[in-house]
Amino acid sequence: QVQLVESGGGLVQAGGSLRLSCAASGRTLSSYAMGWFRQAPGKEREFVAVIRYNGGSTYYADSVKGRFTISRDNAKNTVYLQMNSAKPEDTAVYYCAARLGAAVIGVTAASRYEYWGQGTQVTVSS
Repeated sequence: QVQLVESGGGLVQAGGSLRLSCAASGRTLSSYAMGWFRQAPGKEREFVAVIRYNGGSTYYADSVKGRFTISRDNAKNTVYLQMNSAKPEDTAVYYCAARLGAAVIGVTAASRYEYWGQGTQVTVSS
């Protein structure tokens, strides 16, 4: 079992930055691809970004490409999402998720991830 706990959410003004963290326990994350998803009120959960188990490859949703950066520190068993140039439409609960497997390109379906955190709220004010 992998337990995931997100942190770093909060209120940020449009154009500002925020860094989310996802700390894992139970197992080392070094064998897992790690993803970030988000869910806004009344909307379905949507893919944001994913990073390969060794950090060697990343993949982003078009809506965040060039603004968000996913990274990981396997020694700390932690994954990060750096959010820059935030927009009001980025407002959502952000979840991290883990899946076994090397593939990251196109792995955007939530059903392909085995473990999930409880989420952290991000609110971007205009």
